[in-house]
Amino acid sequence: MLPSENRLRRREDFATAVRRGRRAGRPLLVVHLRSGTTDPHALGESVPPTRAGFVVSKAVGGSVVRNAVKRRLRHLVRDRLSQLPPGSLVVVRALPGAGDAEQAQLARDLDAALERLLGGGSR
Repeated sequence: MLPSENRLRRREDFATAVRRGRRAGRPLLVVHLRSGTTDPHALGESVPPTRAGFVVSKAVGGSVVRNAVKRRLRHLVRDRLSQLPPGSLVVVRALPGAGDAEQAQLARDLDAALERLLGGGSR
């Protein structure tokens, strides 16, 4: 389970990550990353946690399949939170093939997308 402080819930936060963040697409998912804006001169202020949200549409499958995909993606993202800059907003959008994919395939696509976003790759 993804800790409560790391969950992206507000519509505005999803919109910020998708519209103002960088995007990396893979065959099973698309990852949007809005890097945290931290001021190194702000003393005493705590750094906001990295937050992640998930979008799994009906194109992925029925409700059972969609919820299973969300659970699998939450588990994968939880294990990778430490790789992301503090204060980042991450939105993982599952594509239709994600419902039939194995966990290892989802992990490979997520890792490749994050590597591209964090490594400074082009859109």
